Amino acid sequence: MSIFHRIVTGIHDAAYIWRQEMKQVFKDEGVLIFFIIVPIIYPLLYSWIYNNEVVHEVPVVVVDDSHSGLSRELVRKLDASADVKVLCHAADMDEARSLVSRQLAKGIYYIPSDFATRLNRMEQATLSVYCDMSLMLSYKAIYQTAVNVTQYMGAEVQKKLSGKYTVREEQIQARPLDFQDVPIFNPQGGYGTFVIPAVLMLIFQQTLVLGIGLGAGTARENSPTGDLIPVHPAYSGIYRIVLGKALCYGMIYAVMGAYLTLVVPRIFSFVTMVKGMDLLWLMIPYLLACVFFGMTVSCMVRYRENVMLLMVFISLPLLFMVGISWPQSAIPGVWQGISWLFPSTFGARAFVRMNTMGATLGDVTTELRALWVQAAFYFGMACLVYGHQLRVTRRHAAA
Repeated sequence: MSIFHRIVTGIHDAAYIWRQEMKQVFKDEGVLIFFIIVPIIYPLLYSWIYNNEVVHEVPVVVVDDSHSGLSRELVRKLDASADVKVLCHAADMDEARSLVSRQLAKGIYYIPSDFATRLNRMEQATLSVYCDMSLMLSYKAIYQTAVNVTQYMGAEVQKKLSGKYTVREEQIQARPLDFQDVPIFNPQGGYGTFVIPAVLMLIFQQTLVLGIGLGAGTARENSPTGDLIPVHPAYSGIYRIVLGKALCYGMIYAVMGAYLTLVVPRIFSFVTMVKGMDLLWLMIPYLLACVFFGMTVSCMVRYRENVMLLMVFISLPLLFMVGISWPQSAIPGVWQGISWLFPSTFGARAFVRMNTMGATLGDVTTELRALWVQAAFYFGMACLVYGHQLRVTRRHAAA
């Protein structure tokens, strides 16, 4: 058989495997859910939940032991802020703690009895802040509101005592060293803009691996001998099996990838700074790495349920190991090494830097190289494990 004839036969067999895999995908409701429904609905749900970006009107309770005009002015300014809402006034700290423990309020502002007295004596007064630390966004809103309001009132007190004659002199007296807060990459300080890009890349990987693994479990369950690869002349070569299946998964997730990275951020008006060609050159190795990674994992799946238990279990650790919700520099070296096994680690880091921070391909060279290395490594692993499965199928057929 000539080389040309072998190539033609290999392409024909790979196309046959691609057609069979496509049929199985659209016949299996479970695979269809993970390949189509979940990637479409899940990002919309996540983005809709975080679309407000920051929390507003966090309920707090006030304990005012001062009962003075200054304390009432302080409470009015706290309640007038966008992030905090004064739910009620409590008689004492025990009542306030009871409201927080029942989750009716997220924090307590305590104004001591000597608040106005100390201010009138030109001494430093205090506002005590107690926060429910179970939700960091609520804590941030309560604490920052207290800081901003007390700084404003302190500046007003300084202006009255300064004895200056012009507004500019009063401003310099109240704040001799000024600063300008300029948030970059995330102008509104929103949680959605901060975390959603990494979540989208993780959804891409997890749903792809779940769908491939579910299809592999179905193939084993439908086989009388529990083989992953069916007995058919087209399934006679390792490379044509791997390439035929990869072509099926790659075609479906090329569309899903465009939807996740281009459509979803624009629907919810998240920051999108990446250029089209740069995104394409990032998504090609990421797609290949995820496809071959999923094919490698799928060969270990004996039953359909196994892959769901595995991938759902590691989803949250993978999000932390990306270095978005927890600083990458604070991740222990062992866990950083483990994170290098997953394409989502480098894919999410590169996408966040390009999409949210305006990085170019040259700025994410390390991540791109790692993704190409993963694509090559998992392609080799997929060939090895599918070669083993092919030998098992042949052994069962000969028995």
